Amino acid sequence: MELQSKLPTVGTTIFSVMSALARKHEAINLSQGFPNYSSDHRLLELTNAYMQKGYNQYAPMIGVQLLRERIVQKVEKLYGAKVHPEQEITITVGATEAIFTAITAVVHPGDEVIIIEPAYDSYQPAIELAGGKVICYELAAPDYRVDWEKMAGLVSEKTRMIIINTPQNPTGKTFSAQDMEALRKLVRATNILILSDEVYEHLIYDGREHQSVLRYPDLWERSFVSFSFGKTFHNTGWRIGYCLAPAFLMKEFRKVHQFNVFSIMTPIQHALADFLEEPASYMGLSDFYQQKRDFLLEAMEGSRFRPLACEGTYFCLFDYSEISEASDVDFAKQMTTDYGVAAIPVSAFYANGRDERVIRLCFAKTEEVLEQAGELLQKV
Repeated sequence: MELQSKLPTVGTTIFSVMSALARKHEAINLSQGFPNYSSDHRLLELTNAYMQKGYNQYAPMIGVQLLRERIVQKVEKLYGAKVHPEQEITITVGATEAIFTAITAVVHPGDEVIIIEPAYDSYQPAIELAGGKVICYELAAPDYRVDWEKMAGLVSEKTRMIIINTPQNPTGKTFSAQDMEALRKLVRATNILILSDEVYEHLIYDGREHQSVLRYPDLWERSFVSFSFGKTFHNTGWRIGYCLAPAFLMKEFRKVHQFNVFSIMTPIQHALADFLEEPASYMGLSDFYQQKRDFLLEAMEGSRFRPLACEGTYFCLFDYSEISEASDVDFAKQMTTDYGVAAIPVSAFYANGRDERVIRLCFAKTEEVLEQAGELLQKV
C-alpha cells in the first residue's frame, strides 16, 4: 500500500533522541524540559482526594466550572483583563493541544502563518496539517531580538496569524512593552490573528514584568492565548493547560477541541481549582526559578561555555564556539556520550537548521544535579 505522508519531513523529535541517548549512556539529562522534583505535596493530596471521592468520569467539555472561575480571578489579578468563564476559557491537554487546536480551527489552505524562530517544534506541523504556509522570521544569536520593520516585511494579504512566545523557548528572551507596542502597530487595521504562547508566564527574572497580550485590549480581541499548568506546577506529565480567546474565536476553537480530546482529566481539574485559591501557589515561582538559573550559571562559571542572557523560561543557552567547530547536533551528542550531560542543539528549533553553535540546557533540576552537571562540563 502506498501512503502519501502529510508530514513528509517530520521524524522523531530531537527531544526524544537526546533523552534516549542520555538514558543509554546514563548521562545527566538537561535536554528535555521537565523538572526532576515533585509537584507541591498539597496539590498531589488534593488530586488523590478527588479520585477517592469518585470524581473520575468525564468533565464538562470546556472544563470544570470552578477551575475556569479561578482562572478568571488569576488573569484579572495579574493582567487586569476581564475574561468570561463560560465563553472565553477552555481547559486543554496541555498548551500543545491548545496551540494545535487554535491553529487548525482558523487556518485554511493557502493561509500564511508567521512564526518567530527558533521556535517550539509543534507550531510548524500544526500549520502544515491545516494546509497553511509557514513564514519564518529568524532571530539571531546572541541577542535574539525582533526587528519589527523586518517582521512587517513578511506580512502579506495572505497572512492569517502571527505566533509569538514570551518568555521564549529556547532562547529565554522576553518581549518588552516596546515589543508589544510594535506588535500592536503591525496588526492594527488588519484581520491578522495572534496566537500567544505564554506557558512560561511565571518564569521571568530580574524584576521583569510578563507582557501578556491580555494586558492590551486591542491585541486580546484578536488572540488565542495558551498556558500550561504542567510548566507552572512541576507536573508536565499531567498534560493539562488552558486556552483563552474572545468568544467568537473560542467558539471555533471548541468545534475542534470537542472532536479531538473532548474533556480533560476530571480530578486534576478539581484539585487545581482548590490549589489556585491561594495566589502564593504561583506568585513565588519567579524567585524559585531565578535561584536555579543563577545556581547553574555559577556551576558553569570558569568553563569554556559562554552563557547567553536568560530572561525567562527554565532554559539557558550556551555558546560553545570556543570549544568546538562541530555542528550543534554533533556536539550535543558528544556532550552526552563523552562528558555525561545531555543538551539540546538550538538548530533543531529552526526550519532550515540554522546553526550558530549554541546549545540549550534545562535548569529545572535539583541543585545536586545542576552541581554535578557543572562539574562535568567544567572538563569540556
